[in-house]
Amino acid sequence: MLRTAATAILGVAVLAAGASAQNYSLNPLYGTVNLSGGFAPDPYVINVQSGGTINAAQTLGGACVGYIADAPDVRLNFSAGSLPLIISVNSSADTTLVINAPDGRWYCDDDGGNGLNPSIRWGSPMSGQYDIWIGTWGSASNASAQLHISELYSQ
Repeated sequence: MLRTAATAILGVAVLAAGASAQNYSLNPLYGTVNLSGGFAPDPYVINVQSGGTINAAQTLGGACVGYIADAPDVRLNFSAGSLPLIISVNSSADTTLVINAPDGRWYCDDDGGNGLNPSIRWGSPMSGQYDIWIGTWGSASNASAQLHISELYSQ
């Protein structure tokens, strides 16, 4: 597939649907989550290990960075309500986020949350499948992390 240019939106890289990237057809490493607008508890938290052997900057380009796995870490099936959707990571390591959203686009962030934590926010979220990768910046090492899915705040 042809890689298209990335567009920076509030520090988040957005790549067109035709981007050559990770394999979102694989089963997620840490499972599938089904949430609807107004879910509780908020945030919904999943313990994961960030990282992988694939350099997102090479496979996705643009502002996508970090080392990620081939398969998604988590799959979120989301039925949107009236609130935003915020996907973020909490870790003592420098982590990154790569998300393939229901619109087929790739969204990436490095330090959009608190400190070195990534965060991606949709003010008017789409309903559908979000495939989520949690990367480790700078090396293929793994680190303990928590994926936070919220409608209220970012990590």
